[in-house]
Amino acid sequence: MTRANVRVLDGGMGRELKRIGAPFRQPEWSALALIEAPEYVLQAHQAFVTAGARIITTNSYAVVPFHIGDERFAEQGRALAERAGRLARQAAGESTDEVTVAGSLPPALGSYRPDLFDHQRSVAIHRELIAGLQAHVDVWLAETQSSIAEVRAVVEALGTDPAPLWVSFTLLDEEGREPRLRSNEAVADAVRVAAELGAKAVLFNCSQPEVMAAALIEARAVIENLDHPVELGVYANAFPPVSAKAEANSDLLEIRRDLGPESYLDWSKSWVAAGASIVGGCCGIGPEHIAQLHLHLQYLKGEEAAHE
Repeated sequence: MTRANVRVLDGGMGRELKRIGAPFRQPEWSALALIEAPEYVLQAHQAFVTAGARIITTNSYAVVPFHIGDERFAEQGRALAERAGRLARQAAGESTDEVTVAGSLPPALGSYRPDLFDHQRSVAIHRELIAGLQAHVDVWLAETQSSIAEVRAVVEALGTDPAPLWVSFTLLDEEGREPRLRSNEAVADAVRVAAELGAKAVLFNCSQPEVMAAALIEARAVIENLDHPVELGVYANAFPPVSAKAEANSDLLEIRRDLGPESYLDWSKSWVAAGASIVGGCCGIGPEHIAQLHLHLQYLKGEEAAHE
């Protein structure tokens, strides 16, 4: 890596909950532990903090009707979001290091499916999540955004909330071609709009490591022409290529065997070289990957201090 000031984001909550034995099934996904056994959610957050994550994401990704149903969301959505925020804040507060809590705002109507987007419904769902989370978060993370329209809905739902906004786009898993959102919109256009809407950071997540560097290069070309700073970041998943017709988490996808901690660290180095200052992991990237990344960054900081 070329810089020692990279901030480490956590990894994938759903697979970590499954790994440690939390209640876990479809369609509730990571929300099931939040509903039935929230102590596991706290345990997962703690594992990522212990591994070296200094940004943790609330377990609110699956607190949407797509996963928990319309009726349960109407009755419990806000309370479950509040629980997700409170558990993340507890884990952050237990650390002797400063840990940022990012409030996860997912695609409201199904991941990887920009064709299902409905603006007003998305705004309404996000307003419920925001109302539950806002007392506990330091930044908002609109993640796995498949289209520019999804981001506009998040911004409308946030209104005048003062917490910084980070926007994270998911990309087509098509290595070797121009990087594009799953809506087929250009990365440069998406980054430009996110910056215009006030995003303090633009990230790319829940796509294969192979497509991330090209997106970062395009994003950096856009932000270098802005009159205000915008951070860049990456947190890739460990899935094989996902079809454009797929819905994230609709099935339990296999995890790639070639993305162990050392391999993921090598990819992370390429992202930092391309301009990322926030690096973590998405689905299938666990505390062991984050620990490897953290240890390498600590080494870099030690080297930097030795030469001062």
